[in-house]
Amino acid sequence: MSEEIFSRVAQLGIVPVIALENAEAAIPLADALIAGGLPVVEITFRTAAAAEAIRKIAQERPQLIVGAGTVLTAANVDAAKSAGAAFAVAPGLNAQTLKHAQSVGLPFIPGIATPSDIELGLSLGCQLLKFFPAEANGGIAMLEALSGPYKHTGLHFMPTGGVKPSNLESYLKLDTVAAVGGTWIAKKEDLANGNWNEIRNRCQAARELVAKTRGK
Repeated sequence: MSEEIFSRVAQLGIVPVIALENAEAAIPLADALIAGGLPVVEITFRTAAAAEAIRKIAQERPQLIVGAGTVLTAANVDAAKSAGAAFAVAPGLNAQTLKHAQSVGLPFIPGIATPSDIELGLSLGCQLLKFFPAEANGGIAMLEALSGPYKHTGLHFMPTGGVKPSNLESYLKLDTVAAVGGTWIAKKEDLANGNWNEIRNRCQAARELVAKTRGK
C-alpha cells in the first residue's frame, strides 16, 4: 500500500502542504488542486479543522490523494486514519508514532535532518523520508550530501520547508527526491479569500516545471 501511494506522489512531484482554518474550504481547495493537475494534498494537523477537512476530501473527492501532516502522536495517526487519510507526514521521526502508523496500515513519511535520523528510518522500514526544514538545514547541497551514503538502499526524500518556484527545479533534479512539499501552492490569504483560481494557476505552473525537469 505504501509503495503504491508513494509512487503516485512521486509521479506528481509536488505535495501541496496546507493548514486549513475552515473545513468548509476543503472541497473548493480540492477542486482547485484537481483543476490545476495536482490531485494531492497534505492537510496539516496544526488546526482544529484538519480531520474534518480530510474527511470531506476523502469522501467527496476520492480522485485526490489526501494526506495528513504534522502527525505527532498515535492519537493523530488514529484521527488521520479514521478521517480517510491515504498517508501521513511528520516533521520528525518518533519511532512509537511511526510503528503505530505501520500497525494500522497508514503509509507514513517521518521527518529527518541528520544521518542518524536516516538510519533510524531505514531500521524501521521507511522508503520515503521528509527532509525538514529543507532550506534551513542546508538545502539542496545538504540533501545531496545526505543522499550519498544511502542512495544504494533505494531511499528517497521529500524535502519540505523553504522550497519555492525559484529552487524547485534544483530539488527535482536530485535523483533521490521523490517529490517536494510545497507551502507556496495555497497561501493563507488565498484560502481565507477564496482565491481558488490563483491556487489552480500555481498548480499548473508547478506541474509544468515538473514535466520540464523530469521529462514527463
